[in-house]
Amino acid sequence: MLQILAVLIGLLLLLPPIYILIRASESIPDAVDILTKSSTFWTLIRTVGLSVTVTALSTLISIPLAWLTTRAQLPGRRIWAILLALPLVIPSYVGAYLFVSVFGPLGMISSWLEPLGIEAVPNVYSFWGTVLVLTLMSYPYVFLATRNALNNTDPALEEAARSLGYSPLETFQKIVFPLIRPGIAAGALLVALYVLRDFGAVSVMRFNTFTRVIYIQYQSFLSRSLAAALAIPLIVLTLLLVTAEIRLRSQHRQQHKDSGAQRPVHLQALGAWKWPALIYCSVIVLLGLIVPAGGLLYWLIRGVANGEVIGNLWSAVGNTFVAGSGAAVLTLFTALIVAFLSVNRSETWLARTLEKISYVGFALPGIVVALALAFFAVRYSRFLYQSLPMLLIAYMILYIPQAVGTLRTSLLQVRKSLNEASRSLGFSAFLTFLRVTFPLIRSGVFAGGALVFLTVVKELPATLLLSPLGFPTLATLVWDNVSEAFFAKAAAPALLLILVSSVPMAILTFREQR
Repeated sequence: MLQILAVLIGLLLLLPPIYILIRASESIPDAVDILTKSSTFWTLIRTVGLSVTVTALSTLISIPLAWLTTRAQLPGRRIWAILLALPLVIPSYVGAYLFVSVFGPLGMISSWLEPLGIEAVPNVYSFWGTVLVLTLMSYPYVFLATRNALNNTDPALEEAARSLGYSPLETFQKIVFPLIRPGIAAGALLVALYVLRDFGAVSVMRFNTFTRVIYIQYQSFLSRSLAAALAIPLIVLTLLLVTAEIRLRSQHRQQHKDSGAQRPVHLQALGAWKWPALIYCSVIVLLGLIVPAGGLLYWLIRGVANGEVIGNLWSAVGNTFVAGSGAAVLTLFTALIVAFLSVNRSETWLARTLEKISYVGFALPGIVVALALAFFAVRYSRFLYQSLPMLLIAYMILYIPQAVGTLRTSLLQVRKSLNEASRSLGFSAFLTFLRVTFPLIRSGVFAGGALVFLTVVKELPATLLLSPLGFPTLATLVWDNVSEAFFAKAAAPALLLILVSSVPMAILTFREQR
């Protein structure tokens, strides 16, 4: 039964790339011509360079933050954990626009400096400006994955290392880091894929990557076959990233956590490093959360003061909860099957193939996945066209890697001997999972569900194309108002979007026992 479900999931995940190949094959000479152009080569260089740089910076930023909020006596560390994760809920196009409105040539800072005779400001419409925005929007992927790995690592190993005379830094380098490396790799992979498929930030920052070029090609209505051809390099890049990540984690044996009483973590005193640590966390929160939220408040207050009508947002809030929670449940169900097969049957062709193709949809622009599903629905199942089930399937295809990475890390930390003991006592595989496995991976399930929910509620292209008629969400309201330059009207749903998305993150953080 599990294998049948796995095959069905694999076929569903392969639907978008199959659609791309079909559309690209409609004009093979033109497809080959556009893929071999020098402009396509430089687009590839820009896309890969952006992804590598953002992933590296996000990893460097997140590892110290994860350690400070799980292993150090950082004042208010649980509050910091929530604040540091919240940039994940800000849509990239909103974050980029607000960044430009604050730091751009005609932004607020420029207007403040002009009376002082300072007219030249750094150009934010550049590679490094785009890197900064995407890093601030995506580093929480690595931060959350690393925190989850640290929380599931037995602290007794660290205490044993300290008792042998290792310093805190040596303990982290020689004991902790090898154990959490698979979690870091999973988070870094999500960042790399997020950058590959981002459309909002690169469009606002005027930086051409494959997603922006594909979108422009689709919008031109000249040849969607050529747009499909341009999506092929994204699939290739995704497969290369996934293969590299799988090989990296296969070289390391994951530490398993016992089901017995968990020893409390001994928090490391920071001493003189307390204030630098607080400043470091404050700077990240300032740039990644306070500046965007402050910009939204500025536009909201300015609009209300000018008599702007905000309108009723409750239906959009309800629709956002329905879409986000439904997508989280569906995605966790499918991701659990993928992760379970990957961990328990990693030697089989089916398990290896299913895990690899589960990452393909995340690298594709939402508009490509949406068009593929719309193409399928119109031809083979019209009753699904512009329906909530079709929208949830699109979310699942796009964001299943977020759940797979977290669930796989959690499943690796469950001792096989525990499951074998349960089966030897006469429990079925299903009861063994419910009574033994699930309690041990519960934190990973909540983390994966939170990641999916947080990302789904801000998804735009798929929501615009596949959502049922009369089904507005907070993300679509924000986009509609920003597109029409109604920034005051966009501020209210954007702030609500941040509030809605912060609820599961707060619950997840306060459920932790450390």
